Amino acid sequence: MLAGGHMAAAARAEDDTPTKAQAELPREALTIESAKGVKHVFSVELATTPRQQRVGEMFRTSVPADRGMLFVWPYPQQSDMWMENTLVSLDIVFIGEDGRITAIAENAVPQSLARISSHGPARATLELQGGITEKLGIVVGDKVESKALAAPAG
Repeated sequence: MLAGGHMAAAARAEDDTPTKAQAELPREALTIESAKGVKHVFSVELATTPRQQRVGEMFRTSVPADRGMLFVWPYPQQSDMWMENTLVSLDIVFIGEDGRITAIAENAVPQSLARISSHGPARATLELQGGITEKLGIVVGDKVESKALAAPAG
């Protein structure tokens, strides 16, 4: 949240606080390719509006291993995520402007309010099932491809 926006956001939150999972969002294919050429394909929901991004995976009781949610930012920026009202563990993958993974937060703790930071500019943030990046060997530097990432930022 931007500094100075706290009071307006707090007033808005009083009548716009999510209380249930959002309906499934439009999906598209997303591929993560390792340096060795191994490809992993996911079907990801696209969280494109501020409300969709704010609710994210809140209140969902599962995230299948081949699914996730992609947050594409309007420009590369610091991405801070949290697990408020998120009932399942997630791996949070930060994607740089070049389409490569810049950081991964594995097994984020359900319902935690701790910030999970990209530690630098991210073009997009991807939420996957908790533990799946380790299981599949997905690491920083792997290439992420998706139509949503092909569009220029801004």
